[in-house]
This record gives sequence, C-alpha cells and structure tokens, in this order.
Amino acid sequence: MAAQAVIGLLAHVDAGKTTLAEAMLHVSGAIRAAGRVDKGASHLDTDAMERARGITIFSAQAALDWKGAHLMLVDAPGHVDFSAEAERTLQALDYAILVVGANDGVQGHTETLWSLLERASVPTFIFVNKMDLEHPGREALMRELRERLSAGCVDGAALLAGSEAALEDAAATDEAALEEYLDSGMLAASTCARLVAERAIVPCFFGAALREEGVEGLLDGLVALIAERTWPEAFAARVYRVSRGARGERHAWLKVTGGILRAKDLVDGRGLRGEAWTEKIDEVRRYQGASFETVAEVPAGQVCAVTGLSQATPGCVLGAEPVGEQPVLAPVLSYQVIPSEGLDATALVRALRELASEDPLLGVTWHEQLQEAHVQLMGEVQQDVVREQLRERYGMEVSFGTGGILYRETIAAPVEGVGHFEPLRHYAEVRLMLEPLSRGSGLEFGTRCAEDDLDRNWQRLILTHAMERDHAGVLIGAPLTDVRITLLAGRAHLKHTEGGDFRQATYRAIRQALMCARERGDCVLLEPWYRFRLTVPAENVGRALADLARMAAEFSSPLAEGGQARIEGAVPASEVGAYALEVARYTGGRGRLSLAFSGYRACHDAEAVIAAEGYDPEADLPHTPDSVFCSHGAGFTVTWRDVPEHAHTEVDAARLRPYRPADAAFFSAGC
Repeated sequence: MAAQAVIGLLAHVDAGKTTLAEAMLHVSGAIRAAGRVDKGASHLDTDAMERARGITIFSAQAALDWKGAHLMLVDAPGHVDFSAEAERTLQALDYAILVVGANDGVQGHTETLWSLLERASVPTFIFVNKMDLEHPGREALMRELRERLSAGCVDGAALLAGSEAALEDAAATDEAALEEYLDSGMLAASTCARLVAERAIVPCFFGAALREEGVEGLLDGLVALIAERTWPEAFAARVYRVSRGARGERHAWLKVTGGILRAKDLVDGRGLRGEAWTEKIDEVRRYQGASFETVAEVPAGQVCAVTGLSQATPGCVLGAEPVGEQPVLAPVLSYQVIPSEGLDATALVRALRELASEDPLLGVTWHEQLQEAHVQLMGEVQQDVVREQLRERYGMEVSFGTGGILYRETIAAPVEGVGHFEPLRHYAEVRLMLEPLSRGSGLEFGTRCAEDDLDRNWQRLILTHAMERDHAGVLIGAPLTDVRITLLAGRAHLKHTEGGDFRQATYRAIRQALMCARERGDCVLLEPWYRFRLTVPAENVGRALADLARMAAEFSSPLAEGGQARIEGAVPASEVGAYALEVARYTGGRGRLSLAFSGYRACHDAEAVIAAEGYDPEADLPHTPDSVFCSHGAGFTVTWRDVPEHAHTEVDAARLRPYRPADAAFFSAGC
C-alpha cells in the first residue's frame, strides 16, 4: 500500500494557508487550475460565507497524490473566532503544516495553534509563505521560528539536500541520531522521519504559494519525511466536525483510526462525557472540496463524511477509539440573541441548540426570568456566521445585543453539599463533595459511594444528572468550572423514587454546596485573559506602558527591535475592547497588537463585577439551593442553611470507596 497521511493546514489569518492548499492541489495535478481566495474561487472554501469573506470558516478536505504517496489535506480555519473548529480538526491529523507569513512573522494566534499542535502531539512542518514580499530575511525568520515556536526548527530543503549544518541541527535533538551522524556523517531517511514523527525536529520550507514557488519542495519534503504507520484491526474512528448538506442531511466528518468503516454498519458511539449510543451509518462519502463520491468503505488512516449518525457531535468517538481530552479553547463573549418581531422564542432556542449540537463551543442559554436567549461566541465574525445560518437554514432573522464578557466561577476549597427532594410520593437524597481543580480542567465527575449503600444504577443516574447541564455559580450566576464533583452518599425509596427525583436532589446538592462555599468566602470569579504582543515605535513606549498598567496587564520589559519596541504579556479580556484600533491611531498606523486566548484567571476586579451584576442566588428559583422534605403527608421547603440538619444520609469515611471517574467504563452495562 502506498504511503498515506492526513495533513492539516493551519495558520494565522492572511498567512496564505488556503492559497497554499490550492497550489499543492494544482502542482500535484489534483485540480486543473488553482483557485483564488481573493476572487472567491478557492476549491476548499466551499461555503458561501467563506467565499464572500475570503476566509476559511469550516474545515474542508481534498486529496492529492505525489511521488507514490497519497496525501489527504484538511484546510482548517485561520481566523481567531474559529479557533475551536481548528482545534477539533487536529483530532483527524497525522501531520500538520503551520503556515507563517514572511511579512508578518509569528503572530499571537500562530503561537496558540502551535500550543494546540504540541498538546495534541501532531508532528508539524512549517511553510514560510509570501517570501516574494518584504521580509527580514531567511536567517532572521529561522531565528524567530526557533525562538517563538521550537528550537527543533530546521531548514527542510537543506536537510533533504544533505547539508552538513542542517544534519547537525537535526542530529543534536536526539541521542541515537547523534550517534548515527557521528558514525556515518549522515542521517538515514527513516531517522529523519522518526525525528519528525516524535516532534524532535520541525522541517521548515520557504516559498510564495500564490506564485507556486517552493510548493514542489514542500511536497517532496512531506513524502520524504512522513513515516509509515500501522493501524489497529478493530474498527475505530473519531468525529471532528458535524455539518449539514444542501438538503439538510446531517454529516459527521471523521477519521478512521482502526479497521474499516463500511456503509450500513451499526456503530457504537460515545460522547466527550462517556454517554453511549448505537446508530447505523447510511452513506460514506469521500470529499474533494465541494464535490464527493459515495463509497462502500473507507480503511483506517483516511478521512470521510458519513450520514445517518444523528447523535454524533464533534469530539465523539466510534468503536474502539478512546474518548479524548476536552477542548482547550473556549468562547469569551456572551451575546443576547434578539428575535425579529413575530419570531417564536421557543423555535429560536431550538434552532440555536441544533446549531450548538454541531459546534459544542457555541453555548446557548435560555434565561427564564428574562425570557431571553444568549449565545457564547469567540467573537463578532462568528456572530455573523450564526446569524447567516439562522437565516438560511431556518428562515429566522435575528440581531445581537452588545457582547459581554463570559465570566466563570469556581471554588477555592473543598465543600460538601446535600440535596433532598421529597414532595408527596417522591423521594431522593444526594450528598456530594465539590473540590477545586487546576485552571482549564473544566468539570470532572466521579463517585466514592459504596454500592452496598447505593445501587450502581442509582449512582449512574445521579452522575448523569450532574453531567447533563451547566451549573450556575452563586456570585453572578456564571457557569461553574474547574471543579471535581464526587458522589459520597445517596438514598432512594423502594416505592416512591422516580428518576426525576434524583435530578432535583442532585441539582440542589450542587447548589447547596456552592452557597456554603460562598458563605465561607471560597467562591472565586474567573475571567478570560489574552496573551498579547504589542509592537510600537520607540517614541510611543511610554504611552503603551501606561495603557497596559491601566488595563491591569502583566508584561515583561520592552525589547528593542530596530526603531520599534515589543512588549509581551497577558491582559484581562474585559479591558482590551477596541485597543487595537487605539494603537493604530496613536502610532500613526505603525503599531500592532496581536491577541490570543490564554485561559481563565481570577477576576482582577471581582468586587466591581459582582456589585454591578447584583445577582441574588437565593432568588434564582430555577437554580434553588433549598430542599423539599415531607412531614405528615405534605412537602415543605427547608432553606439551604438548614438542609444538613434535616438530611437522612451521613458520610462514613470508613465506607467510602476509592475515587472512580464517571467514564465510559462506569456507565457501560455489566461492569
């Protein structure tokens, strides 16, 4: 079988990534003429919005053959608003090409993409594009790549040509390779391929994609340096994208990672939180840009799209593929969705949630008291895409309110919570432990409850309810994050307990724990931060430093670069606003600000934010911390402070079991 690989193209916006993909397809003979992004004629930007804006919004795929190798290209979005789509695309990749513009160098978003590639252990090539434009020189570019991305960056063309300097650079990254080089003065092709696969070296190629300069050299480098791979025999696959076809049919885009995927097969699927389902695959399609062919099967190592999987979401797995890690990137802005006159709010929320099933990071919240729908997005360009999707797919016209920062909440110390739900002829009690996790961990769920005390099926039900929705914090009602929720104890009634009873008890237990933490001062408000790089003329450094101090930024001393200064650091997203435009104004267009999301930290002005929100957690009835008990045949409400005194369960430390995560194995039958 010929060598094959799925190769993703990633870049900061305007680096020329899609232009490079078009050039690779044309040079290899896969297409007759290269399309132009600026003319809305690229083969891989197939969506009307992509063609109109000249940017990639949705990942697309095409294939080419070059010197005996079959390469499947996946063009991922470059705009920062669609970073989440790019992150999910990594799940399908064997290798990646990170495109850097010679005129702009390494940008903040380039570093974000590099970090994601590093976290996903994707072997990477770099193509420095636009070498026909003004740039600091090849040596200076290589130096920047080594300083900003990886010390393992080597000149790919020189490496293939057997350059002594390039071979020394490659050999220095690995002990076995160094011994081979010292013994023979050379490195075998298989050794170089191994170093690339292990991310020890990052081959860098240079050219101008629009003129198709350097493209053959890049293709030669890919064929020479990709390693052969053996795939498992058991069927496995990972879904990295979900979309809708022209007739509204649902497409699941996936990478087959084991065995063979066949049309009409029943496949077992699992979501990011371990929820299981079984469905039949209808059609299997291989895409080449907008066109496709229907095939009977696809072997391991290839990508395709399938129809028939109504429950598939990006990140879910099929067959023997293990569930992966949660996404790193997250939206930082929240917008009210304002329906046009006469548009039913229920239908709008249903449509938004259907879009969210295709994009897990499109958060949708319905505020019952305000009768408002809100969406969580990465930025205003993504807002335009959601508006267009609602119009084209559902015939709905909407506008958006002013964007607000998407805060989150967590806790600083462990806290126990109990919830009880016992109106007449109902009964359930749940006792949970909430513990803080490191930043970026999200929510984790598990149990230490002995099955002799509470049957496994009830434990599964409790944890399913804990996992099925976001939990509002008690400072401003923002989503809870970076917390482990562990089941300690629970109680059911042989006659009166129904499934919904444990839902109520679980929600109330989590909320009661948070109220206890709030009373102790252990609730923490989190806000999104950006990593920034600010470059200004030397005469504007004083103004820049004063602005950064005012914005509560953390930054290093300015670094002189010719007549300019570069300042790097981190800044709260809430303070940035339109500062990029302000930089351009006070520097006469010579300054530049680049931003990249760097995660959540403790809010720098938490007291002011909490006061401005004026949130009363006890008045938020859909998220009540109180419990319902029964006396003399009637239910009565007990306020959250008094619930522990009325609770029917206790935690016996001697009976607690070792922590077990609520993963697929826990939920699978017969375990």
